[in-house]
Amino acid sequence: MKKWSYIPIIELLVLLVFILSSYGKPNVLPTILKVTVIDNLGNFVEGAVVTVYGSEEDYNSDSNPLAGPVKTDKKGRVTFKGLAPQSYYVDAKSRDKSNMGEGVKTAILKEGRINKVNTVIL
Repeated sequence: MKKWSYIPIIELLVLLVFILSSYGKPNVLPTILKVTVIDNLGNFVEGAVVTVYGSEEDYNSDSNPLAGPVKTDKKGRVTFKGLAPQSYYVDAKSRDKSNMGEGVKTAILKEGRINKVNTVIL
């Protein structure tokens, strides 16, 4: 006579409880924006100053930044954490160059994810 094993049924119930207990909980990971600044040849720009704005008006008037200014590292990168899942305007400047008009608006950031954008300074 064959004996029944309850282990697979118990494992299935534990999995179901885990799935249902995590349903509807807020995302605990921060929304991150990683910006990489490059020049027109594709080289990383170290020391560029990056500022993030929430609206085109603030970007154009250089007022009310939501994050920054922050300088890029040797690989042209800078990271902003804890942002809301929305579009942003990224301003990057280095000496006499800037990204004005070169893809400064991000897509809507994905909540709880690392969102990456590149911007070119000319």
